Amino acid sequence: MVSPVAILYNEGLKEYDFGPGHPFRGTRYHLFHQFLQERVNGENYQIIGAEPAGDEDLRLICTREYIEFTREYYRAAHLGLEYDGRFYQFHSVDNRPLGRPGKLEEAARLIIGQAKKAVELVEQGKFRKAVSLGGGLHHAKPSFGEGFCLYNDVAFTSIYLLERSNVKRILILDTDAHAGNGTAEYFYRDPRVLFIDLHQDPRTLYPGTGFTYQIGEEEGRGYTVNVPLPIDAGYESYKLVFEEIVQPLAQEFKPEIIVRNGGSDPHFNDQLTQLGLPIKGFRMIGEKVRALAELCQGKEIDLIASGYNERILPYAWLALIAGLAGIEVPVEEPEPIPERYMKDWAVHATEKVVREVKAELKEYWSCFR
Repeated sequence: MVSPVAILYNEGLKEYDFGPGHPFRGTRYHLFHQFLQERVNGENYQIIGAEPAGDEDLRLICTREYIEFTREYYRAAHLGLEYDGRFYQFHSVDNRPLGRPGKLEEAARLIIGQAKKAVELVEQGKFRKAVSLGGGLHHAKPSFGEGFCLYNDVAFTSIYLLERSNVKRILILDTDAHAGNGTAEYFYRDPRVLFIDLHQDPRTLYPGTGFTYQIGEEEGRGYTVNVPLPIDAGYESYKLVFEEIVQPLAQEFKPEIIVRNGGSDPHFNDQLTQLGLPIKGFRMIGEKVRALAELCQGKEIDLIASGYNERILPYAWLALIAGLAGIEVPVEEPEPIPERYMKDWAVHATEKVVREVKAELKEYWSCFR
């Protein structure tokens, strides 16, 4: 029997909602929770709640001024009130709510609280794998929020591990379609964290960072690995990147734990991106991460939130979790695959990207020489 995976979830996640008309709505969480319960035997997972993070937790990753502004601004926005006009000092336009948002900042604290709980569950040996629904807010920075992200739980998970446990080497694997620019900034000079980021070519998608030549600085040089995938990159492209880049690097780095983030937005029918991954590709990612985790006694924390087609989202999220946890459950493609995605036509362009990544990093990693 498969060891149960811990799934961090709370009804309060529905408040992570930027308002009517915004692409990021809080309905995704209840939608997936219901889908999970309908599809998967409860013996395969355990739903666990967590307390919201306090200011002391947030100060691990954010400045005090940013925390105070963010709390007061979003509290006022939820009540339909105007608040101080310094918004663009602390947040980008995509974090501006439309209409009446949910209790965004409170839900963001809950997501950090779930990350903290996930670390404790895995480090105490209660679970080998923990999944935080709502996590993966990888664009947020210490004093600036953007990309629908208020507090960066990917950074929090890793910093909390480094400061509050005996972990010395962490592999962060970001498979969100957008580059994790916030996470990259936190660890750009830190050799304790190997950050591997698979994302759509930044010349074609927000946030416009994540080029192969962005490899870290100072002691962290060589520990940031960007894999900018061509438009329409699908199953074969992702398989190639895992086999040629992710697996060799992980084997050489020897992480003590893996932190992965990313949801359904690499799917070919996502509404904001232009990649080509089918549902079976998400299961493959989960399976590859499960195999990588054998390098560190199976210890892995998964953070899942993204995706901008709610018809696709629950299938992709479930496929990721099923692959990660070894849950034998069929996860079908929810709609017909268009002819152009029946084959991964982008794989030759992906091969070129792989060669570029290896050329940038061969000085730092013997597996690429």
